[in-house]
Amino acid sequence: MSARILHTVVIATTNRGKLEELRALLEGLPIEVRTITEVGAGPDKLTIVEDGATFEENAVKKAKMVAEATMSLTIADDSGLEVDVLGGAPGVRSARFAHERATDAENNAALIARLEEIAGESGETEFPARFRCAMALVDPYSGFEPHLSEGRCEGKVTRAPRGTGGFGYDPLFIVDSSGGKTMAELEAEEKNRISHRALACLRMRPLIERLLLDRDEKIRQILA
Repeated sequence: MSARILHTVVIATTNRGKLEELRALLEGLPIEVRTITEVGAGPDKLTIVEDGATFEENAVKKAKMVAEATMSLTIADDSGLEVDVLGGAPGVRSARFAHERATDAENNAALIARLEEIAGESGETEFPARFRCAMALVDPYSGFEPHLSEGRCEGKVTRAPRGTGGFGYDPLFIVDSSGGKTMAELEAEEKNRISHRALACLRMRPLIERLLLDRDEKIRQILA
């Protein structure tokens, strides 16, 4: 059997935590994962405004823009927290819930403040919620047609953060299937089995594999 060709895949994010998760989730594929900064498409060179109304719109926009700028196979995701009692907020504004340049700590504080207001009226301590992830794959050599997958992780948000792992709202999100642990209390291996991003990536992997096999065949035909 001939050796697999190593392909470059660009991850369209500047979020270090998200990048490390995706590196682990894509492990085993014949790819070299590169950051947008490494391929010259960092925020100092390419400005992406995430103004879509849905996670899917934002994921596709990011993947297309980076693929066009780098001419590389690109994966992007847009993900966030939906809290039922807040009508699905923070939703697509999860990274900017407190303000446009908010830190994780500021966003968590803003969410806790909103929940405190509601808890003062209802007495509730936990609120049904979910993490959602839309993942887009764009290949510049296949017409830039986006391929999409989605993952969801059901749970509840609490007003009392717990755990030191993960990022974003992980310390506030109690995973339904975790025995009462927050996402930030899970070991990385467990999180990479049950998280919204893990499920989206699991559904995307077969498509990536087929695309890479097609690329291998085309390259071999050219070199034959």
